[in-house]
Amino acid sequence: MIVGTGLLWSAAPAYDGLATIRPLEPSAPMKLPLMIFGAALMFSFGACAAESNTLRLGIDPSYPPMDSKAPDGSLKGFDVDLGNEICRRIQARCQWVELEFSGMIPALQARKIDAILSSMAITQKREQQILFTSKLFQFKSRLIARQGSPLAAGLQALSGKQIGVQSGTQFEGYALTHWVPLGAHVVAYKSQDEVFADLQNGRLDGALLGSVEADFGFLRTPAGNGFAFVGEPLSMGDRGTGIGLRKDETAIQASINAAIAAMLKDGTYAQIAKKYFDFDPYGN
Repeated sequence: MIVGTGLLWSAAPAYDGLATIRPLEPSAPMKLPLMIFGAALMFSFGACAAESNTLRLGIDPSYPPMDSKAPDGSLKGFDVDLGNEICRRIQARCQWVELEFSGMIPALQARKIDAILSSMAITQKREQQILFTSKLFQFKSRLIARQGSPLAAGLQALSGKQIGVQSGTQFEGYALTHWVPLGAHVVAYKSQDEVFADLQNGRLDGALLGSVEADFGFLRTPAGNGFAFVGEPLSMGDRGTGIGLRKDETAIQASINAAIAAMLKDGTYAQIAKKYFDFDPYGN
C-alpha cells in the first residue's frame, strides 16, 4: 500500500562530486599499509574504475550535516570531509557516486561502487553481507514530531500513527520491530528529504532518524519550525557508522583503518568535526 511517496508497512517484513586529491607522501608508519592498499586497489578496482587508484564512494546526499549538496551542486558534509581526508592519506582519488541509500549494498556487491561512505550504521545484519571499517562516529536516534503532538505521551500513543523512516536504514528496522506491534504504521521513503516533506505537510505524525541529522538537518532550519524531539534518545543496537566494503577487501580495510586511527591521533578528526559540531561525534 502506498502512502504519499512512501511505502506503508503494517507488519515487519524480512529486509534487511567528484574530488581529486593531491597525493601526500606518507609517513614511515603508514608506508606498509599504503603499499598493501596500492596492490589491493589495483587488483580489486582495476576492472571497474577508470583509474587504478580511483575509489568510488557511494553517498546519499540527503542527510545533512553528514551528507548534502551545496547550492552549486557539489557534495559537502562530515562524511565527505572525512572521506576526502582518508583518500588523501591512502593516496587514492575519491570519486563520489550518488545513490539512494537502500541501493548502496546492492551497488557495492555489483561492483558499481568500491565503498559506501554515507552514515551507514554497523549492524550485525549488514555485517553478514559486507565488511566494515572501524567506526567513524556514533549517535543516538530520536523521534521528531510537531510541538504538542500526542506522541509526547509515550509509546502507547504510537497506535494508529504514521511514522516516517528512510528505506534501508536501521531506523526502519527498529520501527518495524518495536513500533508496528504497538499499532504504528511505518512509512518508508527513498530519501530523508521525502520524510521531512511529508512530516511538514501533515501526512506523517512523526519521523525516526539520527539525533544529529534531525537536529542540524531539520529542527534548526526554517523547515523545522514548530517541530521538536519527542521522547528519550534511542539506541538502534548498532556499533556506530563505518565505511562499507566488499567482504574480501580486507587489505583495503586495514589501510583505511590505519588512516582513521592516524586522524584521531593527530587531531585531524577533531579539526574536521569542529566545522559541524560543538561536541565530539566519535562517541564512546
